[in-house]
Amino acid sequence: MAAHPFGFLDIIFHAPTLRASANPTPAERLDYFALCLACHHATVATFIPTDVDSKIRGVLWQAREEPAQYRCMLDVTLQAMKWDISKISTRFSQLSGVGPVSGHNGETLGVLGGALGCFIKNNDAEYAELAAQTIDAEFAREAHEFNYVLNLNDHEIDLLKLASSLTHNCGDMDQGISFWSKTENYTAYRARFGRLAHENTAPYGGTFHIAAHLYKRIMSAEGHRHYPLREVRALRASPDFLLPLGPFFDDWGEKIGAHPALSTAERAEVLAALLNGCKKIPNQLGYYRAIAGLLRAFNGPLDKLTRLMPAAQRQLLKDPEVKRHIALKKVSFESSMKKKAQAALAGIGRSH
Repeated sequence: MAAHPFGFLDIIFHAPTLRASANPTPAERLDYFALCLACHHATVATFIPTDVDSKIRGVLWQAREEPAQYRCMLDVTLQAMKWDISKISTRFSQLSGVGPVSGHNGETLGVLGGALGCFIKNNDAEYAELAAQTIDAEFAREAHEFNYVLNLNDHEIDLLKLASSLTHNCGDMDQGISFWSKTENYTAYRARFGRLAHENTAPYGGTFHIAAHLYKRIMSAEGHRHYPLREVRALRASPDFLLPLGPFFDDWGEKIGAHPALSTAERAEVLAALLNGCKKIPNQLGYYRAIAGLLRAFNGPLDKLTRLMPAAQRQLLKDPEVKRHIALKKVSFESSMKKKAQAALAGIGRSH
């Protein structure tokens, strides 16, 4: 089922036929691993992601399986790397021709990290090498995309988005590595794949160090999990409402402000949630940009929205900080972000 671009959907639709038992067979355990992969793939870029990260990165690679079973798990993971993301995420870049680069790639890197540790621990040199080669190829592909965009003119916004994805993906790889046995010798693999967004600057020409520098200097406040929006059920109704990479939410806000599938009450609920997010998440800018877009696109007087919100949120809309941010035009905001990117690159001796 996994071996085609929408294999994750086939696996999810097949889930009701799976048996849960106290003593599952190897085939049932493999089905469970595949189901976790599929559910995670389908939801990780949505408002309500699954919470199976530790299972697919570590726990299921540490069960007492036969070596052949672990090989099957890696085979499924390699198929999962080819699953389509176009209908379940808007958070990807594909400008250089090497396919989409997104946070989904980090999720599979974390799984591959768990697999590599498992094969080394179990002395399966062939599949350890297969896992390592796959990790290396994926990091090289992402570095290629980043460096391609780095050398384009007037693409600082794309570069900042990529910096977020690449830094996230390094973190996922580090999470996979965290499950490695403390008694095995993984030194060479840690040097190749570990801490790429931190002190390990040598691999891949230091590309991930540059991405992390941009991320930490400019984008880190946008790396939160969007908890304020999780309760807004209307946002789960359509893939049109999937969030892009923050803080570039102006267009998304305009979509919320004018989308025919949303009622005025639902728009008011989204606006209230965004205002709560502005208050609760320090230094983020994305929700301000979403509010600015929403109010620009809304067809009607503002009080038509605000009277449907609780009093506390109506007050937040009057806050000077909120008013200052949403008064900033999209072009001015993005121009300021481009200048920040240029300054950050100049600070490490890199420029377009």
